[in-house]
Amino acid sequence: MTDTDAPVEKDFDSRHSTPSVDPLPRRFSRRLLLGTAGALVLAGAGYGIDQWVESGGSANTSTKALTRSYRSRPDFSPAGITTLVPADGTATGLVFLDPIGGPGQFGPMIVDNLGDLVWFRPLKSTKATNLQVQQYQGQPVLAWWEGKIVSPGYGKGECILMDTSYREIARVRAGNGLMVDLHELFITPEGTALFTAYRVIEADLTSVDGPRRGKLLDALLQEVDIATGTLLFEWDAHSHVALNESYLPVPKDGGLYDFFHINSIDVDTDGNLLVSGRHTWTVYKIDRHTGAIMWRLNGKLSDFTMAPRTQFAYQHHVRHHPGNVLTIFDDGGGATNVDNRSRGLKLALDMTSMQATFVREYRPNPEFLTTSQGSVQVLPNGNVFVGWGAQPYWSEYAADGRLLFDAQLPKGGDSYRAFRFPWQGQPADRPAIAAERSGQGRVTAYASWNGATEVATWELLARSAGALERVASAPRVSFETAITTRVQGEYFAVAARDATGKLLARSATVPV
Repeated sequence: MTDTDAPVEKDFDSRHSTPSVDPLPRRFSRRLLLGTAGALVLAGAGYGIDQWVESGGSANTSTKALTRSYRSRPDFSPAGITTLVPADGTATGLVFLDPIGGPGQFGPMIVDNLGDLVWFRPLKSTKATNLQVQQYQGQPVLAWWEGKIVSPGYGKGECILMDTSYREIARVRAGNGLMVDLHELFITPEGTALFTAYRVIEADLTSVDGPRRGKLLDALLQEVDIATGTLLFEWDAHSHVALNESYLPVPKDGGLYDFFHINSIDVDTDGNLLVSGRHTWTVYKIDRHTGAIMWRLNGKLSDFTMAPRTQFAYQHHVRHHPGNVLTIFDDGGGATNVDNRSRGLKLALDMTSMQATFVREYRPNPEFLTTSQGSVQVLPNGNVFVGWGAQPYWSEYAADGRLLFDAQLPKGGDSYRAFRFPWQGQPADRPAIAAERSGQGRVTAYASWNGATEVATWELLARSAGALERVASAPRVSFETAITTRVQGEYFAVAARDATGKLLARSATVPV
Protein backbone atom coordinates (compact mmCIF):
# COMPACT_ATOMS: atom_id res chain seq x y z
CA MET A 1 0.00 0.00 0.00
CA THR A 2 1.07 3.51 -0.67
CA ASP A 3 -0.64 6.83 -0.32
CA THR A 4 -0.12 7.95 -3.88
CA ASP A 5 2.71 5.95 -5.39
CA ALA A 6 3.95 2.39 -5.57
CA PRO A 7 6.33 1.27 -2.81
CA VAL A 8 9.95 2.19 -3.40
CA GLU A 9 11.91 -1.02 -3.54
CA LYS A 10 15.43 -1.04 -2.17
CA ASP A 11 18.20 -3.59 -2.33
CA PHE A 12 18.25 -5.63 0.85
CA ASP A 13 21.59 -4.43 2.20
CA SER A 14 21.79 -1.09 0.43
CA ARG A 15 21.65 0.97 3.62
CA HIS A 16 24.76 -0.57 5.10
CA SER A 17 27.86 -1.05 2.99
CA THR A 18 29.25 -3.67 5.38
CA PRO A 19 26.30 -5.60 6.78
CA SER A 20 27.02 -8.02 9.57
CA VAL A 21 26.73 -11.54 8.14
CA ASP A 22 28.54 -13.88 10.50
CA PRO A 23 28.71 -17.66 10.05
CA LEU A 24 26.33 -17.80 13.04
CA PRO A 25 24.80 -14.34 13.66
CA ARG A 26 24.46 -13.12 17.22
CA ARG A 27 20.70 -13.21 17.00
CA PHE A 28 20.78 -16.95 16.15
CA SER A 29 21.59 -19.27 19.04
CA ARG A 30 22.22 -22.99 19.09
CA ARG A 31 22.06 -25.06 22.25
CA LEU A 32 22.62 -28.73 23.04
CA LEU A 33 21.24 -29.36 26.50
CA LEU A 34 20.96 -32.46 28.63
CA GLY A 35 17.34 -32.77 29.73
CA THR A 36 15.71 -35.02 32.26
CA ALA A 37 16.00 -38.78 31.91
CA GLY A 38 19.11 -38.29 29.83
CA ALA A 39 17.16 -36.73 26.98
CA LEU A 40 19.01 -34.76 24.34
CA VAL A 41 17.41 -31.34 24.03
CA LEU A 42 17.97 -29.34 20.85
CA ALA A 43 16.91 -25.70 20.95
CA GLY A 44 17.32 -23.07 18.27
CA ALA A 45 16.31 -19.45 17.87
CA GLY A 46 16.13 -16.81 15.24
CA TYR A 47 14.75 -18.24 12.01
CA GLY A 48 12.34 -21.00 12.97
CA ILE A 49 13.55 -24.28 14.35
CA ASP A 50 12.51 -26.08 11.18
CA GLN A 51 15.65 -24.77 9.52
CA TRP A 52 17.89 -26.99 11.62
CA VAL A 53 19.48 -29.89 9.78
CA GLU A 54 19.41 -33.00 11.97
CA SER A 55 22.73 -34.40 10.76
CA GLY A 56 25.57 -32.40 12.22
CA GLY A 57 23.29 -29.86 13.95
CA SER A 58 23.96 -27.17 11.34
CA ALA A 59 21.47 -24.54 10.34
CA ASN A 60 20.47 -22.16 7.62
CA THR A 61 21.96 -18.96 9.03
CA SER A 62 21.29 -16.66 6.10
CA THR A 63 20.44 -13.15 7.23
CA LYS A 64 18.35 -12.75 4.10
CA ALA A 65 15.58 -15.27 4.88
CA LEU A 66 12.50 -13.92 3.09
CA THR A 67 9.93 -15.83 5.12
CA ARG A 68 9.84 -17.99 8.20
CA SER A 69 8.03 -21.25 8.86
CA TYR A 70 7.31 -23.30 11.94
CA ARG A 71 6.52 -26.99 12.35
CA SER A 72 4.11 -26.42 15.20
CA ARG A 73 2.31 -23.65 13.25
CA PRO A 74 2.38 -24.71 9.58
CA ASP A 75 -0.28 -22.07 8.93
CA PHE A 76 2.28 -19.30 9.58
CA SER A 77 4.71 -17.94 6.98
CA PRO A 78 5.47 -14.35 8.04
CA ALA A 79 8.17 -12.22 6.49
CA GLY A 80 11.67 -12.72 7.83
CA ILE A 81 13.32 -9.86 9.70
CA THR A 82 16.97 -8.81 9.63
CA THR A 83 18.64 -6.90 12.44
CA LEU A 84 21.08 -4.42 10.90
CA VAL A 85 22.17 -2.65 14.09
CA PRO A 86 21.68 -4.86 17.20
CA ALA A 87 19.66 -3.24 19.97
CA ASP A 88 21.81 -1.46 22.53
CA GLY A 89 20.31 1.00 24.99
CA THR A 90 16.80 0.65 23.60
CA ALA A 91 13.65 1.22 25.62
CA THR A 92 11.80 -1.74 27.07
CA GLY A 93 9.07 -3.34 25.04
CA LEU A 94 8.38 -5.25 21.85
CA VAL A 95 8.14 -4.05 18.24
CA PHE A 96 4.71 -3.73 16.62
CA LEU A 97 4.48 -3.99 12.83
CA ASP A 98 1.83 -4.34 10.13
CA PRO A 99 3.47 -5.78 6.98
CA ILE A 100 1.32 -4.96 3.96
CA GLY A 101 3.78 -5.58 1.13
CA GLY A 102 6.64 -7.86 0.21
CA PRO A 103 7.10 -11.60 0.74
CA GLY A 104 5.30 -13.75 3.27
CA GLN A 105 1.85 -13.52 4.78
CA PHE A 106 0.47 -10.12 5.68
CA GLY A 107 -1.04 -9.27 9.03
CA PRO A 108 -0.43 -7.54 12.37
CA MET A 109 2.78 -8.78 13.95
CA ILE A 110 4.71 -8.40 17.21
CA VAL A 111 8.42 -9.22 17.26
CA ASP A 112 11.30 -8.81 19.69
CA ASN A 113 14.61 -6.99 19.25
CA LEU A 114 16.11 -10.06 17.57
CA GLY A 115 13.36 -10.04 14.97
CA ASP A 116 11.88 -13.21 16.42
CA LEU A 117 8.13 -13.59 16.20
CA VAL A 118 6.04 -13.10 19.35
CA TRP A 119 2.50 -12.86 17.89
CA PHE A 120 1.06 -13.00 14.41
CA ARG A 121 -2.41 -12.86 12.86
CA PRO A 122 -2.12 -13.92 9.21
CA LEU A 123 -4.68 -12.40 6.85
CA LYS A 124 -5.86 -13.70 3.50
CA SER A 125 -8.14 -11.24 1.71
CA THR A 126 -7.64 -8.14 3.86
CA LYS A 127 -4.76 -5.99 5.10
CA ALA A 128 -4.02 -4.53 8.52
CA THR A 129 -2.37 -1.27 9.54
CA ASN A 130 -1.59 0.79 12.60
CA LEU A 131 -1.08 -2.00 15.16
CA GLN A 132 -0.63 -0.39 18.58
CA VAL A 133 -1.12 -0.90 22.29
CA GLN A 134 -3.75 1.54 23.52
CA GLN A 135 -5.87 1.91 26.66
CA TYR A 136 -9.59 1.12 26.64
CA GLN A 137 -11.70 1.14 29.80
CA GLY A 138 -8.53 1.37 31.85
CA GLN A 139 -6.94 -1.76 30.36
CA PRO A 140 -4.25 -2.27 27.69
CA VAL A 141 -5.59 -3.49 24.36
CA LEU A 142 -4.21 -4.36 20.97
CA ALA A 143 -5.87 -2.15 18.37
CA TRP A 144 -5.51 -2.03 14.60
CA TRP A 145 -7.36 -1.34 11.35
CA GLU A 146 -8.33 -4.20 9.06
CA GLY A 147 -9.97 -4.09 5.63
CA LYS A 148 -9.44 -3.44 1.93
CA ILE A 149 -6.99 -0.87 0.52
CA VAL A 150 -8.28 0.90 -2.58
CA SER A 151 -6.82 3.43 -5.03
CA PRO A 152 -5.55 6.11 -4.58
CA GLY A 153 -4.40 4.84 -1.18
CA TYR A 154 -7.16 4.76 1.42
CA GLY A 155 -8.97 2.03 3.31
CA LYS A 156 -12.44 0.57 3.65
CA GLY A 157 -12.74 -1.45 6.82
CA GLU A 158 -13.07 -1.34 10.59
CA CYS A 159 -10.87 -1.41 13.66
CA ILE A 160 -10.41 -4.36 16.00
CA LEU A 161 -9.64 -4.26 19.72
CA MET A 162 -8.26 -7.31 21.56
CA ASP A 163 -7.45 -7.87 25.21
CA THR A 164 -4.17 -9.29 26.54
CA SER A 165 -5.49 -12.82 25.89
CA TYR A 166 -6.01 -11.96 22.20
CA ARG A 167 -9.78 -12.14 22.50
CA GLU A 168 -11.75 -9.61 20.48
CA ILE A 169 -13.57 -7.21 22.77
CA ALA A 170 -14.82 -4.51 20.38
CA ARG A 171 -15.00 -3.34 16.78
CA VAL A 172 -14.98 0.28 15.73
CA ARG A 173 -17.21 1.10 12.77
CA ALA A 174 -17.83 4.42 11.05
CA GLY A 175 -21.13 6.33 11.03
CA ASN A 176 -23.18 7.87 8.24
CA GLY A 177 -22.70 4.90 5.95
CA LEU A 178 -18.92 5.27 5.72
CA MET A 179 -16.14 2.80 6.43
CA VAL A 180 -13.11 3.32 8.64
CA ASP A 181 -9.96 4.32 6.78
CA LEU A 182 -6.57 2.73 7.42
CA HIS A 183 -4.65 5.82 8.49
CA GLU A 184 -5.59 6.51 12.10
CA LEU A 185 -7.20 5.10 15.22
CA PHE A 186 -6.90 7.09 18.45
CA ILE A 187 -8.69 5.77 21.55
CA THR A 188 -9.46 8.49 24.09
CA PRO A 189 -9.65 8.14 27.90
CA GLU A 190 -13.41 8.66 27.56
CA GLY A 191 -13.78 5.42 25.61
CA THR A 192 -14.29 7.06 22.23
CA ALA A 193 -12.40 6.41 19.01
CA LEU A 194 -11.11 9.06 16.64
CA PHE A 195 -10.41 7.75 13.14
CA THR A 196 -10.15 8.76 9.51
CA ALA A 197 -12.63 8.06 6.72
CA TYR A 198 -13.12 8.95 3.04
CA ARG A 199 -16.02 9.46 0.66
CA VAL A 200 -16.29 10.26 -3.03
CA ILE A 201 -18.36 13.33 -3.92
CA GLU A 202 -18.99 15.48 -6.97
CA ALA A 203 -17.32 18.90 -6.71
CA ASP A 204 -16.42 21.95 -8.76
CA LEU A 205 -12.66 21.65 -9.41
CA THR A 206 -12.26 24.68 -11.65
CA SER A 207 -10.32 26.56 -8.93
CA VAL A 208 -7.52 24.00 -9.38
CA ASP A 209 -7.79 23.73 -13.18
CA GLY A 210 -10.09 20.74 -13.04
CA PRO A 211 -13.58 20.03 -14.40
CA ARG A 212 -16.70 21.74 -13.07
CA ARG A 213 -18.18 18.37 -12.19
CA GLY A 214 -15.15 16.52 -10.96
CA LYS A 215 -14.76 13.54 -8.67
CA LEU A 216 -13.37 14.59 -5.29
CA LEU A 217 -12.10 12.23 -2.61
CA ASP A 218 -13.21 14.04 0.53
CA ALA A 219 -11.25 13.37 3.73
CA LEU A 220 -13.08 13.05 7.05
CA LEU A 221 -12.52 12.37 10.70
CA GLN A 222 -15.13 10.89 12.97
CA GLU A 223 -15.42 10.30 16.70
CA VAL A 224 -17.63 7.45 17.91
CA ASP A 225 -18.41 5.94 21.27
CA ILE A 226 -16.79 2.51 21.12
CA ALA A 227 -19.29 0.76 23.41
CA THR A 228 -22.43 2.01 21.67
CA GLY A 229 -21.23 2.97 18.19
CA THR A 230 -22.84 6.40 18.53
CA LEU A 231 -21.37 9.02 16.20
CA LEU A 232 -20.31 12.00 18.31
CA PHE A 233 -18.44 14.28 15.90
CA GLU A 234 -17.64 14.50 12.19
CA TRP A 235 -15.40 16.87 10.25
CA ASP A 236 -14.63 16.89 6.55
CA ALA A 237 -11.85 18.69 4.74
CA HIS A 238 -13.87 19.90 1.75
CA SER A 239 -16.17 22.00 3.97
CA HIS A 240 -13.27 23.75 5.73
CA VAL A 241 -10.22 23.74 3.43
CA ALA A 242 -10.02 25.38 0.00
CA LEU A 243 -8.95 23.08 -2.83
CA ASN A 244 -6.12 25.42 -3.81
CA GLU A 245 -4.37 24.77 -0.48
CA SER A 246 -3.36 21.45 -2.02
CA TYR A 247 -0.02 20.81 -3.70
CA LEU A 248 -1.47 17.86 -5.60
CA PRO A 249 -2.53 18.51 -9.20
CA VAL A 250 -5.89 17.33 -10.48
CA PRO A 251 -5.53 13.97 -12.30
CA LYS A 252 -5.53 14.41 -16.05
CA ASP A 253 -7.38 11.14 -16.58
CA GLY A 254 -10.45 12.26 -14.67
CA GLY A 255 -9.64 10.10 -11.67
CA LEU A 256 -10.36 10.92 -8.03
CA TYR A 257 -8.85 14.16 -6.80
CA ASP A 258 -7.38 13.43 -3.37
CA PHE A 259 -6.68 17.06 -2.52
CA PHE A 260 -6.27 16.73 1.27
CA HIS A 261 -5.48 13.12 2.28
CA ILE A 262 -6.02 13.03 6.03
CA ASN A 263 -3.55 10.62 7.65
CA SER A 264 -3.31 11.37 11.38
CA ILE A 265 -5.36 12.73 14.27
CA ASP A 266 -4.15 13.68 17.75
CA VAL A 267 -5.80 15.33 20.75
CA ASP A 268 -4.02 18.50 21.89
CA THR A 269 -3.65 19.44 25.55
CA ASP A 270 -6.80 21.60 25.42
CA GLY A 271 -8.88 18.77 23.97
CA ASN A 272 -8.98 20.11 20.44
CA LEU A 273 -7.68 18.12 17.48
CA LEU A 274 -4.47 18.14 15.45
CA VAL A 275 -5.06 16.86 11.93
CA SER A 276 -2.49 16.13 9.24
CA GLY A 277 -3.32 16.91 5.61
CA ARG A 278 -0.67 15.10 3.57
CA HIS A 279 -1.35 16.83 0.26
CA THR A 280 -1.63 20.33 1.72
CA TRP A 281 1.63 19.81 3.68
CA THR A 282 -0.21 21.27 6.67
CA VAL A 283 -1.07 20.45 10.26
CA TYR A 284 -4.47 21.88 11.25
CA LYS A 285 -5.70 22.57 14.75
CA ILE A 286 -9.47 22.00 14.72
CA ASP A 287 -12.06 23.00 17.30
CA ARG A 288 -13.48 19.71 18.53
CA HIS A 289 -16.98 21.15 18.89
CA THR A 290 -17.45 23.53 15.97
CA GLY A 291 -15.01 22.09 13.42
CA ALA A 292 -13.47 25.54 12.85
CA ILE A 293 -9.78 25.68 11.96
CA MET A 294 -7.93 27.37 14.82
CA TRP A 295 -4.53 27.53 13.12
CA ARG A 296 -2.43 26.06 10.33
CA LEU A 297 1.19 24.92 10.58
CA ASN A 298 3.23 24.89 7.33
CA GLY A 299 1.72 24.80 3.85
CA LYS A 300 0.49 27.72 1.76
CA LEU A 301 -1.43 29.48 4.55
CA SER A 302 0.69 28.81 7.61
CA ASP A 303 -0.17 30.85 10.70
CA PHE A 304 3.33 30.15 11.98
CA THR A 305 6.60 31.55 10.75
CA MET A 306 8.60 28.50 9.75
CA ALA A 307 12.21 28.79 10.88
CA PRO A 308 15.02 27.05 8.93
CA ARG A 309 14.76 23.24 8.82
CA THR A 310 11.15 23.23 10.03
CA GLN A 311 9.27 22.96 6.74
CA PHE A 312 7.94 19.55 5.74
CA ALA A 313 6.08 17.88 2.86
CA TYR A 314 3.75 14.88 2.44
CA GLN A 315 4.01 14.33 6.20
CA HIS A 316 2.56 11.55 8.37
CA HIS A 317 1.88 10.81 12.03
CA VAL A 318 1.77 14.20 13.75
CA ARG A 319 1.90 13.94 17.55
CA HIS A 320 2.01 16.64 20.24
CA HIS A 321 4.18 16.48 23.37
CA PRO A 322 4.51 18.62 26.52
CA GLY A 323 5.86 22.13 26.00
CA ASN A 324 4.15 22.68 22.62
CA VAL A 325 6.48 20.21 20.90
CA LEU A 326 5.38 18.26 17.81
CA THR A 327 6.88 15.19 16.20
CA ILE A 328 6.21 14.62 12.51
CA PHE A 329 7.30 11.99 10.02
CA ASP A 330 8.50 14.18 7.15
CA ASP A 331 8.32 11.99 4.03
CA GLY A 332 9.65 14.75 1.80
CA GLY A 333 8.32 12.92 -1.24
CA GLY A 334 5.08 11.81 -2.83
CA ALA A 335 3.46 12.86 -6.08
CA THR A 336 6.46 15.18 -6.46
CA ASN A 337 9.71 14.89 -4.53
CA VAL A 338 10.46 17.99 -2.48
CA ASP A 339 13.50 16.46 -0.78
CA ASN A 340 15.77 13.52 -1.52
CA ARG A 341 15.65 12.15 2.02
CA SER A 342 13.07 11.52 4.72
CA ARG A 343 13.34 12.21 8.43
CA GLY A 344 11.70 12.10 11.80
CA LEU A 345 11.21 15.73 12.80
CA LYS A 346 10.76 17.42 16.17
CA LEU A 347 9.51 21.04 16.27
CA ALA A 348 8.71 23.52 19.04
CA LEU A 349 5.83 25.96 18.68
CA ASP A 350 5.84 29.40 20.30
CA MET A 351 2.15 30.20 20.61
CA THR A 352 2.81 33.86 21.45
CA SER A 353 5.07 34.78 18.55
CA MET A 354 3.56 32.03 16.33
CA GLN A 355 7.01 30.77 15.45
CA ALA A 356 7.96 27.16 14.65
CA THR A 357 11.56 26.31 15.55
CA PHE A 358 13.66 23.26 14.79
CA VAL A 359 14.51 20.98 17.73
CA ARG A 360 15.98 17.80 16.23
CA GLU A 361 15.72 15.44 13.30
CA TYR A 362 16.27 11.70 12.98
CA ARG A 363 17.58 10.41 9.67
CA PRO A 364 18.58 6.97 8.39
CA ASN A 365 22.19 6.30 7.53
CA PRO A 366 22.69 6.11 4.57
CA GLU A 367 19.80 8.45 3.86
CA PHE A 368 16.88 7.66 1.56
CA LEU A 369 13.46 8.96 0.54
CA THR A 370 10.20 7.45 1.77
CA THR A 371 7.33 8.44 -0.51
CA SER A 372 4.52 7.28 1.77
CA GLN A 373 3.59 6.13 5.29
CA GLY A 374 5.91 6.37 8.33
CA SER A 375 5.77 7.19 12.04
CA VAL A 376 7.68 8.87 14.87
CA GLN A 377 7.15 7.72 18.46
CA VAL A 378 8.72 9.32 21.54
CA LEU A 379 9.27 6.56 24.10
CA PRO A 380 8.94 6.94 27.90
CA ASN A 381 12.73 7.02 28.39
CA GLY A 382 13.18 9.78 25.80
CA ASN A 383 14.28 7.52 22.94
CA VAL A 384 12.65 8.05 19.56
CA PHE A 385 11.32 5.14 17.49
CA VAL A 386 10.92 5.73 13.75
CA GLY A 387 9.07 3.54 11.27
CA TRP A 388 10.16 4.30 7.73
CA GLY A 389 6.88 3.36 6.03
CA ALA A 390 7.29 2.43 2.38
CA GLN A 391 10.95 1.76 3.05
CA PRO A 392 11.14 -1.57 4.95
CA TYR A 393 12.99 -0.33 8.04
CA TRP A 394 12.48 0.78 11.63
CA SER A 395 15.02 2.47 13.87
CA GLU A 396 15.39 3.58 17.46
CA TYR A 397 17.44 6.62 18.43
CA ALA A 398 18.62 8.08 21.69
CA ALA A 399 17.16 11.52 22.43
CA ASP A 400 20.39 13.09 21.12
CA GLY A 401 20.04 11.32 17.77
CA ARG A 402 22.43 8.37 18.24
CA LEU A 403 21.25 5.24 16.43
CA LEU A 404 20.57 2.43 18.94
CA PHE A 405 18.73 -0.14 16.83
CA ASP A 406 17.94 -0.76 13.18
CA ALA A 407 16.03 -3.61 11.54
CA GLN A 408 14.18 -4.37 8.33
CA LEU A 409 11.69 -6.48 6.44
CA PRO A 410 12.80 -8.10 3.16
CA LYS A 411 13.07 -6.17 -0.07
CA GLY A 412 9.70 -4.84 -1.21
CA GLY A 413 8.23 -5.07 2.27
CA ASP A 414 6.66 -2.16 4.10
CA SER A 415 4.87 -1.48 7.36
CA TYR A 416 2.49 1.50 7.50
CA ARG A 417 3.77 2.44 10.95
CA ALA A 418 6.16 0.80 13.44
CA PHE A 419 6.06 1.17 17.22
CA ARG A 420 7.56 -0.05 20.46
CA PHE A 421 5.34 -0.83 23.46
CA PRO A 422 5.57 -2.88 26.64
CA TRP A 423 3.20 -5.85 26.30
CA GLN A 424 2.31 -8.94 28.29
CA GLY A 425 0.29 -11.52 26.43
CA GLN A 426 -1.49 -14.51 27.98
CA PRO A 427 -3.20 -16.31 25.07
CA ALA A 428 -6.60 -17.84 25.69
CA ASP A 429 -5.82 -20.77 23.39
CA ARG A 430 -3.46 -23.67 24.12
CA PRO A 431 0.18 -24.03 23.09
CA ALA A 432 0.84 -25.75 19.77
CA ILE A 433 2.90 -28.91 19.33
CA ALA A 434 4.18 -31.10 16.51
CA ALA A 435 6.04 -34.35 17.26
CA GLU A 436 8.14 -36.24 14.74
CA ARG A 437 10.47 -39.21 14.75
CA SER A 438 13.89 -37.82 13.97
CA GLY A 439 15.93 -41.00 13.47
CA GLN A 440 18.25 -43.02 15.67
CA GLY A 441 15.42 -43.75 18.08
CA ARG A 442 14.71 -40.09 18.80
CA VAL A 443 11.54 -38.03 18.83
CA THR A 444 11.64 -34.26 18.35
CA ALA A 445 8.77 -32.14 19.60
CA TYR A 446 8.26 -28.55 18.41
CA ALA A 447 6.52 -26.19 20.84
CA SER A 448 5.11 -22.70 20.33
CA TRP A 449 2.41 -20.49 21.82
CA ASN A 450 1.35 -17.60 19.65
CA GLY A 451 1.40 -14.34 21.61
CA ALA A 452 2.70 -15.71 24.93
CA THR A 453 5.29 -13.42 26.51
CA GLU A 454 5.84 -15.10 29.89
CA VAL A 455 7.07 -18.56 28.87
CA ALA A 456 10.54 -19.32 30.27
CA THR A 457 10.64 -23.13 30.00
CA TRP A 458 9.02 -25.83 27.91
CA GLU A 459 8.46 -29.30 29.36
CA LEU A 460 8.07 -32.35 27.15
CA LEU A 461 5.56 -34.99 28.30
CA ALA A 462 5.36 -38.52 26.85
CA ARG A 463 2.92 -41.42 27.13
CA SER A 464 2.95 -44.98 25.88
CA ALA A 465 0.33 -46.86 27.89
CA GLY A 466 -0.17 -44.97 31.14
CA ALA A 467 -0.31 -41.33 32.10
CA LEU A 468 1.76 -38.55 30.58
CA GLU A 469 5.17 -38.25 32.22
CA ARG A 470 7.72 -35.45 32.05
CA VAL A 471 10.69 -36.64 30.02
CA ALA A 472 12.60 -33.46 29.12
CA SER A 473 12.65 -29.70 29.41
CA ALA A 474 14.29 -26.82 27.60
CA PRO A 475 14.42 -23.04 27.93
CA ARG A 476 12.26 -21.09 25.50
CA VAL A 477 14.66 -19.60 22.98
CA SER A 478 12.43 -18.41 20.14
CA PHE A 479 8.88 -18.46 18.84
CA GLU A 480 9.30 -22.20 18.32
CA THR A 481 11.48 -24.39 20.54
CA ALA A 482 12.48 -27.96 19.65
CA ILE A 483 13.10 -30.68 22.23
CA THR A 484 14.60 -34.00 21.15
CA THR A 485 14.40 -37.05 23.39
CA ARG A 486 15.35 -40.72 23.25
CA VAL A 487 12.53 -41.61 25.61
CA GLN A 488 10.01 -43.68 23.67
CA GLY A 489 6.34 -42.83 23.56
CA GLU A 490 3.39 -42.88 21.22
CA TYR A 491 1.86 -39.62 22.39
CA PHE A 492 3.44 -36.31 23.40
CA ALA A 493 2.44 -32.95 24.84
CA VAL A 494 4.27 -29.81 25.97
CA ALA A 495 3.72 -27.63 29.02
CA ALA A 496 4.70 -23.97 29.36
CA ARG A 497 6.09 -22.63 32.63
CA ASP A 498 7.07 -19.08 33.59
CA ALA A 499 10.31 -17.94 35.24
CA THR A 500 9.01 -18.94 38.70
CA GLY A 501 8.11 -22.44 37.55
CA LYS A 502 4.37 -21.77 37.50
CA LEU A 503 2.45 -23.86 34.99
CA LEU A 504 0.89 -21.55 32.40
CA ALA A 505 -0.77 -23.98 30.01
CA ARG A 506 -0.43 -27.37 28.37
CA SER A 507 -0.88 -28.33 24.75
CA ALA A 508 -3.14 -31.02 23.39
CA THR A 509 -1.70 -34.53 23.38
CA VAL A 510 -0.69 -35.59 19.87
CA PRO A 511 0.62 -38.81 18.33
CA VAL A 512 4.09 -38.95 16.87
